[in-house]
Amino acid sequence: MKSIIYSRVAEKELLSLPLRDQAAIEGALETYAMTGRGDIKPLVGELGFRMRVGSYRVIFDEDQVTILAFQIGRRTTTTYRRN
Repeated sequence: MKSIIYSRVAEKELLSLPLRDQAAIEGALETYAMTGRGDIKPLVGELGFRMRVGSYRVIFDEDQVTILAFQIGRRTTTTYRRN
């Protein structure tokens, strides 16, 4: 199983969500870390991936042992813009 690390921005965004949505996102990331399954697509023109969890998106990158979540938010036109 890969370890999951949240950036400060991603952690703040996650904690601002309703508890049910937080649990869904954490569960989806844990499932992906254990099995490699999930609604994942590579980002176009950038390094990294996006995971779709309902109406939320998790922008992350990974290596052999770690998943690093950069950003978590609702799907909007600014979701994929990195700060």
